[in-house]
Amino acid sequence: MKALTVIPLQKGTAELSDVEEPPESDGPVVVETIAVGICGTDAEILSGAYGWAPPGRERLVLGHESLGRVVEAPGGSGLAKDDLVVGIVRRPDPVPCANCAVGEWDFCRNGEYTERGIKQHDGYLSERYRITPEFVVKVDPALGELGVLLEPTSVVAKAWEQVERIGGRAHWEPKTAVVTGAGPVGLLAALIGIQRGLEVHVIDQMETGLKPDLVRALGGQYHTGHISDACPSPDVIVECTGVGSLVFDAIEHIGPGGVVCLTGVSSGGRALDVDAGTLNRNMVLENESVAGSVNANRRHYEAGAEALAKADRSWLERLITRKVGLRDWASALEREPDDVKVVVEVGS
Repeated sequence: MKALTVIPLQKGTAELSDVEEPPESDGPVVVETIAVGICGTDAEILSGAYGWAPPGRERLVLGHESLGRVVEAPGGSGLAKDDLVVGIVRRPDPVPCANCAVGEWDFCRNGEYTERGIKQHDGYLSERYRITPEFVVKVDPALGELGVLLEPTSVVAKAWEQVERIGGRAHWEPKTAVVTGAGPVGLLAALIGIQRGLEVHVIDQMETGLKPDLVRALGGQYHTGHISDACPSPDVIVECTGVGSLVFDAIEHIGPGGVVCLTGVSSGGRALDVDAGTLNRNMVLENESVAGSVNANRRHYEAGAEALAKADRSWLERLITRKVGLRDWASALEREPDDVKVVVEVGS
C-alpha cells in the first residue's frame, strides 16, 4: 500500500512509498484512510527539525490529523464496518507514569509516550492502518470529511477545559475571551468560546480575506493590533501562535483573576525586553494565571467531536480551504494567502 514517509531529522527525504500492510500488533481494528490534515508539526518534521522513527526503522509514516472508515472491527469493540472514525495521536508510556496509568497520557510525566505520525509510531497518512478500539473516536456521520478537523479541535477542547478548571478556583463567570491567531487552532478555539456563550475577539494580521470573514460569520469580533485595543482586561486569552511578543502581550493584558492558556509552540532564538518585575507584581496582586496546554486525551477528542457536531456545517466547510490528492502531497505544503486547513485526500 502507499504511504507518505520521511526520515526524521533529514530534510528532503519525504516520499510516497510502498509499505507493508499495517502489522496486527497495532490493533484489531482496520481503518481505510479517507483524509489527513496537514499542520505545522508535519511541516517541521518534513523540514528535518523534528520527529522520531519507530524503533529499528529509518522511516516514519507521517500524518496525525486523520479521518477514516472502519473496514474491520472485533465484536464488542463498539465499532462497526463503515463507521467514520478518527485515531487518537498519543499513546501512554509503557512504564506507565501516574498520569498515563489513568488515561491522562497528555500529561505524561516521563516523556516515554509515543505519538502516531510524530514520535516512534507510524502515522495515518497511509491507505490503511490498524488501531486498538480505545484509541478510536467515532465521528458524527453527518460531518463527513469535516471529521478530519477533530484532532485540532481536541487540542482546543483541552485548552478550554484547563481554562475552566483554573478559573473555577474562585467564583467564575467569564464574559470575554481573546484568541490570538486565526489559523485552524485559533478559529476552532473561537468556535468553542462562542458555543460557551462568551464574547470572543480574535486577533490576527490579515486585514481582509477569509479569516476575518470566518470570525465574523461565527459571531466573533476580528481585530489586528494589540490585545489592549481589541478587548481591555479579558477574562480569558487563548494564545494560538507561539509568537513571543504575543505571549507576553497576553500575560500583560489579561484581566484580574483571568486565565491565559498557551497552545502555540515558540521556535525560540529571539530575545524580548520584558519588565519581569511589573509582570510578576500584576500577576500576583490580581490573581492571574498562565497555563500551557498541548495534545489531548480521549475525553478531549469526545468533547471536540461534540463541538463539531453542534457547529454550522457551512462554516466548518470554509475552514478546509484546499484538498490535494495523495500523489500531490507536496503541494499541501505550499502556503497560499487564504489557506486555513489543507487536507490530503487518501481515499473516497
